[in-house]
Amino acid sequence: MLTPDRFAHSLNVAESAVLLAERFGGDTSKAYTAGLLHDIMKDAPKKEQLKIIEKAGIILSLGERHNQKVWHAMAGAAYIKAELGIGDPEILSAVRYHTTGRAGMSLLEKIIYIADYISKDRTYNGVEKMRRLAETSLEDAMLFGQEFTIVSLIQKGRVVHPDSVNCYNELIERKRANDTEGACGENRKNT
Repeated sequence: MLTPDRFAHSLNVAESAVLLAERFGGDTSKAYTAGLLHDIMKDAPKKEQLKIIEKAGIILSLGERHNQKVWHAMAGAAYIKAELGIGDPEILSAVRYHTTGRAGMSLLEKIIYIADYISKDRTYNGVEKMRRLAETSLEDAMLFGQEFTIVSLIQKGRVVHPDSVNCYNELIERKRANDTEGACGENRKNT
């Protein structure tokens, strides 16, 4: 179902996902599986993706109807459940949200989201910074990834998926809370 380049990318994402799972205490088997399958519908024609989405009972929002780049993630999760018999909700969710992210992401969801950004085949401007961030903090890497994606979409005049906005907002709030806690702790030490 995948072009040779997409298959190679999927193998690279699976490899990166395993490394991240080892680093941050995730399930390496689930990380490999989700990484390998994350783009399973990426090369399928849009009509086929839409057919799988509709067959799964997924109702696309207006924004999703006009943002076909997110269809492969929804179709991929539906396909691996219906056709491959993968029922693990963590794997399904990791495939489903690897493109947009979402608020309340699980460890595996974050791992697949980031692995897709940092796989060794990636060469975009900023990939090295993303890789460095992913060495020490999933949260910082997630925030960088969301900022990168949202700014890029805005510059191209494209729709930003609400899940991406919610993910970004949650990451910013968490960062602010952590920064405030750190500052309060430092202030207490100095008094």
